[in-house]
Formats: sequence, C-alpha cells, structure tokens
Amino acid sequence: MKQLKDRLKLTSDINDSKSAVVHILFSNMGIKEALTEQLKPYDLSIEQFNVLRILRGQNGKPLNLQDINERMVAKSSNTTRLVDKLIDKSFTKRKPSKSNRRKVDVSITAKGLEVLKTLDPLIDKAEMKVTENLNDKEIRQLNKLLAKLNV
Repeated sequence: MKQLKDRLKLTSDINDSKSAVVHILFSNMGIKEALTEQLKPYDLSIEQFNVLRILRGQNGKPLNLQDINERMVAKSSNTTRLVDKLIDKSFTKRKPSKSNRRKVDVSITAKGLEVLKTLDPLIDKAEMKVTENLNDKEIRQLNKLLAKLNV
C-alpha cells in the first residue's frame, strides 16, 4: 500500500486530520469505481441501484419520491429523474398515490427484483474486496470510528 505522502507526491508532511480526510476521499472514490464497474453492464448508476434496493426493502409496498430521497445514501435533488430512468428500463413503476393526489407512489417491478438478484453477489464481492485486508475486529472498529465522524 502506497503511503499517502507518496501517492500525492507531497514534499512535506500533512497533519493527521487532513491525512484521514484524504484517505476517506480516496477510499470513497475507490469504492465508487468498484461498484460502478459491476453496475455498468446493467446500465445502472450507483444512485439508481440505491433506489432499487430501497424499493426492494419495502417488500412490495410503494414509496413516494420524498421518502425515497430521505433513505438514499447520497441525497439527490434529481430523484424524479432517477426513478424515470428506472421506469424506462421497466425496473420500477409509478402510479398516483391513493392517499395524496399530489404524490406519486413508486414500486419495484419483477424485472427490477430480478436484476437485483443478479447484482447482489457481484456487489457483495466488490464490497468484500474493499475490506479484505481487515479482520473482523478491525472492521467493527472502522465502523465505530466512521460513525463518530461529524458528517
């Protein structure tokens, strides 16, 4: 593993706090690249994949766009566009809400569930690769430390 100073070609040291933030940013980009690589053949973005997993977690109950956006890992102002693209691929469907005419209910389709079933092992493998150099204790410690970040 290349040291951060070498990776950034720094001529002087940076403090531990800045180093931690830069490491997190590099890790974030690496994880996104690994996941994007798995999703690309299915013409899905990470955000679209996130929407599909949120809807699958509803066990057949629809969600409105605002509720989907609140549950997303990366909050987005373009949830409508994400859902529209998933509808175009027949992975989701929408209909007017029965309880509120101004809202739209979105649910996952059988085709959406099927693509997730195909993607689950691929994504699991990519996620496991991220932490392959950590033991179980270190993974738990990492989770605790990341949860403590003020973001």
